[in-house]
Amino acid sequence: MVGNVPVGGDAPITVQTMTNTKTTDVAATVEQIQRIERVGADIVRVSVPTMEAAEAFKFIKQQTRIPIVADIHFDYRIALKVAEYGADCLRINPGNIGNEQRVRSVVDCARDLNIPIRIGVNGGSLEKDIQEKYGEPTPEALVESAMRHVEYLDRLDFQNFKVSVKASDVFLAVGAYRLLARQIEQPLHLGITEAGGFRAGAVKSAVGLGMLLADGIGDTIRISLAADPVEEIKVGFDILKSLRIRSRGINFIACPSCSRQEFDVIATVNALEERLEDIITPMDVSIIGCVVNGPGEALVSDLGLAGAANKSAFYEGGLRVDRLDNKDLIPILERRIRARAAMLDPANQILVGKD
Repeated sequence: MVGNVPVGGDAPITVQTMTNTKTTDVAATVEQIQRIERVGADIVRVSVPTMEAAEAFKFIKQQTRIPIVADIHFDYRIALKVAEYGADCLRINPGNIGNEQRVRSVVDCARDLNIPIRIGVNGGSLEKDIQEKYGEPTPEALVESAMRHVEYLDRLDFQNFKVSVKASDVFLAVGAYRLLARQIEQPLHLGITEAGGFRAGAVKSAVGLGMLLADGIGDTIRISLAADPVEEIKVGFDILKSLRIRSRGINFIACPSCSRQEFDVIATVNALEERLEDIITPMDVSIIGCVVNGPGEALVSDLGLAGAANKSAFYEGGLRVDRLDNKDLIPILERRIRARAAMLDPANQILVGKD
């Protein structure tokens, strides 16, 4: 349990991200966490590099609701302080925080407060002796590093932990996770670390995590993008949605558009995605610009639009129910989609206005 969020076993795969504000800037960090929470994040991680940041963490925790993982390197005293201030999980590598007595003090604190630990191994920061042994990062090197940290916790009879073995190379990360999944029973935190900018990073993450998730490997995910953390959450849910693992929000089925389109498909879909980000009710909405594939997609969608001259056919629950003026599609579709969401999940949405 990370706060009130279960991770592993039969629990839904969780989606998380990490703040990129200065932790000592409490107002900015709280504002970013609240935006992250609004788009559906299950968990957020906050870096705590100093004691000053640990003191700021106290006030951040007081002003937010989402479970927070405190990310700590080297200084065990910071881990003890943020645990006191309500951290829901500690991200540490036991071998990096000093002698076994210091490790024991952190583990005893985590045990007393029922706080899980995440061991985080990264292909770019392996221990010197492991780098020398393997010459370069390999799946075996990442797993050896992870198991070294796991052994610390095993010796202290602490099993409430999860592990990540991230790398920026897709095949390196996938190979490491596959090896590790055969060696431990604890939950695995998946990620392609330092994946890059929004577009390239999203693609790399989708390929790597998709390979693992399709094999049944992984319990919680983070998409590491050089972008707004809010975008990491959106991409994470899109990956789970595409694999039919977890649905949240609208799944837009849209054609790439061609000369047959009877309205501007691209502009319509982009506008609707932006306007309807707040909807969390799972729905399939097809937006197709012509009658070649439009009716077929609409028949298997919650709502569907099949392009036609001047007015396009609108479907609900597989039935054609109306024709919508192509000049006013975006506001009309927004209202229809919100109405459908309200019907499917009254607690989530309310109908805004009328056509």
